[in-house]
Amino acid sequence: MASSLLEAVDIKAPVAVSWALWQDVERWPAFLSHVKHVDRIDASTFAWQVALPGANKGFVAELVEVIPQERIAWRTIEGVHHAGVVTFHRLSDTESRVTLQIEYEPEGFIEHLGALTNLDSTLANYDLGEFQRVAEAEASHQ
Repeated sequence: MASSLLEAVDIKAPVAVSWALWQDVERWPAFLSHVKHVDRIDASTFAWQVALPGANKGFVAELVEVIPQERIAWRTIEGVHHAGVVTFHRLSDTESRVTLQIEYEPEGFIEHLGALTNLDSTLANYDLGEFQRVAEAEASHQ
């Protein structure tokens, strides 16, 4: 059974700052706690190594839609099956909202447990909080 999560965070940073940080896929380990590293294969394909509760996993994902300062969507083509989209919303000249939506197929007991107990949502919420911290720090240095 597929699971999904949807989380959002308001950031005291313009959309341009939030976008610049998120669109650099290789920087995701700086604010996504479960992502250990992301290696660029080509312009739209990346190899990921993630550490999830109870398991380390690798997968290859491709960017399927990139609309500057609006949305980034991806899906896996090898390994753990999931797809996601991040959208960017201008709230004002100095504030933005970032929304993360992920659809995935839990595999194994730990992943099913995470989906059932909302642990996945808690991790996503934590990661968006880390993203908020990094984006606001970058905005304050501009």
